Amino acid sequence: MDVVADTNIFLAVALNESHKQKIIEITANSTAIAPEVLPYEIGNALSAMVKRNRISSAEALEALNYANSIPVRLVEVDIASSLNLALENNMYSYDAYFLHSAQSLSYPLLTLDVRLRKIAVSLNINVLEI
Repeated sequence: MDVVADTNIFLAVALNESHKQKIIEITANSTAIAPEVLPYEIGNALSAMVKRNRISSAEALEALNYANSIPVRLVEVDIASSLNLALENNMYSYDAYFLHSAQSLSYPLLTLDVRLRKIAVSLNINVLEI
């Protein structure tokens, strides 16, 4: 099964967060799909965590290496369609990239973001429960 995985899924696994085992179980026989912006989002999230003193620089670099080792198929982003989706749902385009990918590919979405999950459900996107 293919699944569109949000950035927070990769971060939860790379940072050994509480949802890690459940995420691994859900995706064990799946192909992870993500918009091509994923590596940039991971880098941005890790630098923000360092800036907020949630993790050290060394931990950020280690997490990046771990995240980069997770197999994922990156897909092209339709920026115009994603922007429309973002504007219609009062959300950031970066989040809309994941929704649009799941919607256009007809794949379920895996996210830890409660608001993103609610919007996905309202758009009739199948959301996998963690």
